[in-house]
Amino acid sequence: MSATLVDMGKHDRQADKDADFSAYMSGRQTALYRTAYLLAGDHAGAEDLLQTAFAKLYLSWDRIRDREALDGYVRRIMVNENNSLWRRAWKRREHTTDTIPETGAVDVYDDGMGGELWSFVQTLPPKQRSVVVLRYYEQLSEAEIADVLGISVGTVKSQASRALAALRARAPHSLNPHESGDDAR
Repeated sequence: MSATLVDMGKHDRQADKDADFSAYMSGRQTALYRTAYLLAGDHAGAEDLLQTAFAKLYLSWDRIRDREALDGYVRRIMVNENNSLWRRAWKRREHTTDTIPETGAVDVYDDGMGGELWSFVQTLPPKQRSVVVLRYYEQLSEAEIADVLGISVGTVKSQASRALAALRARAPHSLNPHESGDDAR
């Protein structure tokens, strides 16, 4: 009889774990998907990235003591996974085609000029892009970014500075709201 009680206790703990994880996932999925999208640069990559992050989070769920730090933990997983994808040789292969694919999907994160600017952000190296996404899209502090990426605050600052300099050099003046040509005084 005691073996049955032990099995019931394990089942109850597993059910509690699943319920806690499901509640976290359903409550945070939209916001974390946004981060995944900004890191990956496309919807399919974002879905894969977020799914991988949630799977890894679930496997570690029992070991995480600070539930307030879950978002940071998931962001770190996504950044690391995204960087790992860039290192894989198959990811770098390009396939040419004579036809341009149709792009009928509406980008929910494109607000006009933001989409145009985002095309320049996607050209940044993975670490610089991660810093830009976490700083300017996720509004994290330099210390929080350093923690998520596992780098120093100084490295965050230098990566952000290099990224912004590269964006300024590549982006046309039409994206600068201060140089729009409209002299509304």
